[in-house]
Order: sequence, then C-alpha cells, then structure tokens
Amino acid sequence: MLDIRLIRTDPDLVRENIRKKFQFDKLVLVDEVVALDKRAREVKAEADDLRGRRNAASREIGGLLLKGLKDEAEAKKLEVSDIGARIDALKAEEDELGRKVRDRMLVIPNIIDPSVPIGKNDGENVEVERFGEPFVPDFEIPYHVDIMEKLNGVDLDSARATSGNGFYYLKGDVARLHSAILSYARDFMIDRGFTYYIPPFMIRGEVVTGVMSFAEMDNMMYKIEGEDLYLIGTSEHSMIGKFIGSLMERSALPQTLTSYSPCFRKEVGAHGIEERGVYRVHQFEKQEMVVICEPEDSPAWFERMWKYTVEFFRSIDIPVRTLECCSGDLADLKVKSVDVEAWSPRQKKYSEAGSCSNLGDAQARRLGIRVRGEKDNYHPHTLNNTVVAPPRMLIAFLENNLEADGSVRIPGPLRMYMGGKERIR
Repeated sequence: MLDIRLIRTDPDLVRENIRKKFQFDKLVLVDEVVALDKRAREVKAEADDLRGRRNAASREIGGLLLKGLKDEAEAKKLEVSDIGARIDALKAEEDELGRKVRDRMLVIPNIIDPSVPIGKNDGENVEVERFGEPFVPDFEIPYHVDIMEKLNGVDLDSARATSGNGFYYLKGDVARLHSAILSYARDFMIDRGFTYYIPPFMIRGEVVTGVMSFAEMDNMMYKIEGEDLYLIGTSEHSMIGKFIGSLMERSALPQTLTSYSPCFRKEVGAHGIEERGVYRVHQFEKQEMVVICEPEDSPAWFERMWKYTVEFFRSIDIPVRTLECCSGDLADLKVKSVDVEAWSPRQKKYSEAGSCSNLGDAQARRLGIRVRGEKDNYHPHTLNNTVVAPPRMLIAFLENNLEADGSVRIPGPLRMYMGGKERIR
C-alpha cells in the first residue's frame, strides 16, 4: 500500500506506474482516492473546529450558572448537544471515507523500481545471467514421474483417490531425498546467519490482506470454513505477519529469518493441474528466507538473497539462470522481483524454481510494522525469497543427476542427509 502523501503530492507518478503495469482499469482509483481524501480532510477539519467550539461552550456553561443565568446556560447546553451530534455525524463520515480510501489504496499497485523492464506478462521477462553449463546427456531422460516410479518413489493414483488431482504420495528413497533437500536448505541458511523458524500454517484474514494483493488471495488461499483462518501459501505469510502492529528498535534490524512450512495453493486458472506429474500441485513444502531491514538496505539484501538461491542450486550440480520479472508480471505489492529457473535437460529449457522479491514498505504499511526513528517512526522494507521448493526442485534434481542406468547420483552436500548414500537405484 502506498503512502497517501504520495498520491496527494504526485498523483501523476502513481498513474504512470499503473500504466507501466498495464492495469489501465485502475487509473480511475487515483482520482477517486484524491477526491475521497480531500473530503476526508475537510470533514476532519470541520470536526476539529467544532470540538474547539464545544469545549469553549462547555466552559461558558459553568460561568453562566455561577452568575445565575440558568436560561442562558440551558440554551448553551442545547448548543453543545447540537454540536456533539454534528461531530458524531462527521466522525461517522470520516470513518466511512477512510474505509473507502483504504479499500482503493489496497488495490493500487506499489511503485516499481526504475530498473524493472516494462512488459505486459511473463513472456516479456528478461534473462539476466546463467550459472553452470546446461547439459543434455547422450541418453533419453524420462518424464519425472517415470523416473520416480522406476525408483518406487511416487504414488499418484492413491493420492487421486484420497485427495483428487494435484496431490501425490512420495515414498522410499525419493521421499527421503525430498526431506534431505529441505534439511540441507535449512542448514545452508542457518550457516549464513539466518534464524530458523517453523511458523503457524494458518493465519487470520487481516494478515492475509497485509501480505498479499486481493488477486493473489483469490487465486491462492484456502479458507477454513466458519473461521477467520487461511492455510498459508508460503511461510513468508506467517513470518511477516509475526510482526503485525509492532514498533521495532533500529538495533533489531535486519531481521534475517529462514522458515520451513508446507504450502497450500488453489492454483486457480493454472494450466496442467490435471496432468500426470508433480510440477504444479495444491500442496508442497518449502524453505523460505525473509528479511526485514532498513529501507536504504533493501536493494543490497535483494541481491544477496537471490544469490544465496543460486549458490544453493549450484552446490548440488543444478544449472540455473536468473530472470528479471517485467512490470506486468509483478504482483501489486512488489517493487522488484527475480525468478531463479532450474535447467531441465529433458525439456532443454529452464523452468521456474523460486522467486526473490523486494516489497518495499508495502507489507509493513499494511500490517502496521514500524521502526522507532530519532524524530518520526517509519516503515521498514520486507523481502522474501525461495531457498528451495520441492517438488519442483526435486524434478530438476532428478533430471540433472540421472545416470544412464536409471540410478540417481547424490551430490556430496546431500549425502549426510541420505545416510551416506552416493546414489539411489
């Protein structure tokens, strides 16, 4: 959510940012906010003036009574009562105007970073850099489910019977490999100074609207029927929500957190949910990193965070590339975002494995997270990034470490989590 002062002082900047995101239907919101905010300030000024008049009249009543002017005092009491009724009406109008302003402000997108490429959708994202040499072996790489089934590591049919499409059972060494990757990711981030968390897997509605846009919420979140609780789509939701309404000391920044959780997503409008496979599913597990920092430090943290993910993937022999998300592909709260894509030797292309985002002060502003300043309190910046998210990363791992005989090589960093195994068969 933007600072209302920005819309007051530079509405043209806000409109131009909306155009850059190709959300032309939202341009009218800027004019509506300007008009509503103007009226809200007028109402507040009138109410403040009336409060002053009421206080003065109340003081007069005492003086009139002391002088024995009872009729005049009663008239003044009626005047105070009328003023009070008007103040109550103005307060109700001010509250309603404030609600309308906030509702529109929650939909107006955040100001994107000047470095973000302008484009309508993810087809116009820009490749930045490649890490590791993409390799295609001289033998055919099967579909990832076929690899898993040959290793007796997946059961999709049973999951379809118990839960429907978009779910899966992992078992045996494949399930163990899945857990090994997450355990390695946990320790990888702890070794880089991040504090490990396992957060709540359900959050309240006010946290949901604080951490994401309404469009994301509708497309992603599962709501618990009859309760003000939602299943999280990523642990970032719980981790940022942890600080709701807090006033932090500057000495407490940066907060560097890494969290594990299952993730639940409706995947509304997703393509391929009916396909046989585990690339796009309703339930998966993820290791996340979250940073809350001083505003001026967020660009440096953004660079550091996506590089951690690249380092992680390269440590287990998976080539990756980074992709700069264009303006039209950025969610409304994001200032800047980079996707990390893993190489698929079967498809001979890269596929998304994680995303790093700088959200500026949008989440902090929505959730009321502040930092105590020397003169005024201010909102910190929040960032999040995927360390690793099986099963997508598991697919890339199996393809990139598959041997000609159908076995899967286990890189050195994972072996301690696999009981010392160097390969699975």
